Amino acid sequence: MALVAGPVRVSVPATSANLGPGFDTLGLALDLRDELEAEVLPDAGLEVHVEGEGSGQVPLDERHLVIRSMRAAFEQMGQRPAGLRLRCHNVIPHARGLGSSSAAIVGGITLARGLVAGGRTLDDDQAFRLAARLEGHPDNVAPALYGGFTISGHDDGAFWSTGAPVAPEVAAVVFVPPDGLSTEAARGLLPATVPHAEAAANAGRAALLVAALAGRPRLLLRATRDLLHQDYREPAMPGSLALVRALRERGHAAVVSGAGPTVLVLTHGATDVDALQACCPDGWSSSYLAVGVAGAQVAGC
Repeated sequence: MALVAGPVRVSVPATSANLGPGFDTLGLALDLRDELEAEVLPDAGLEVHVEGEGSGQVPLDERHLVIRSMRAAFEQMGQRPAGLRLRCHNVIPHARGLGSSSAAIVGGITLARGLVAGGRTLDDDQAFRLAARLEGHPDNVAPALYGGFTISGHDDGAFWSTGAPVAPEVAAVVFVPPDGLSTEAARGLLPATVPHAEAAANAGRAALLVAALAGRPRLLLRATRDLLHQDYREPAMPGSLALVRALRERGHAAVVSGAGPTVLVLTHGATDVDALQACCPDGWSSSYLAVGVAGAQVAGC
């Protein structure tokens, strides 16, 4: 096997994890995609260029998450490129619960795979397990890699994931606040244990959500009610929880996207999207996004 000079171009979708009751398990790809380009340099060195989200904020050296992920994938494939040039055009908001770190990790692994000649040396499942290990949990990296709606987990020392169908009329509206929130801060608010009745109720709703997304979208409101994590995180994002409650009172299937603070509403054909977006708070932005059917893609493939 040998490295190709490149450049290799990759796009990776935003993702929303949890979707209400599916804490650390359910994930959905959204049609908002970061675009990455990488090439191997003949001499030692590293060049990192970032446009859009994160520009001027993320490190431009070996600490960059895409580079770290590329290095991990190259190592697993037995490759050590002398030098690398990386260009990122980012549109996924950072620290907003829309999977920007998962997109970086999956994008880096996909770039590395594309720069190795002679066929893939990491299959999709190996790439997923590496991405999940780098991220620490699989719920965002799975839809970023595979696309669509995924159910993922970690047990017996291994990460696993499977895809599930999404009805074509299902889409999403996201409400993105001006300020971000780290996943670590959001997780730090969660209790070590929860009441058994609440855990059981969430399990039932997570199962119902799989059915609702597959073809019974009128069940989305009931299926997205969460008792496991969102309320505990309210001190870190009171505006997000207030918006979730206001939208749900109007009959919309609103949830906190991932660790927040973005609010996501699962919609279907009967939803008045314009009226829904009119609920956007001052200073926030809103977007209508289709489900990202495709996961990480190499340009031309």
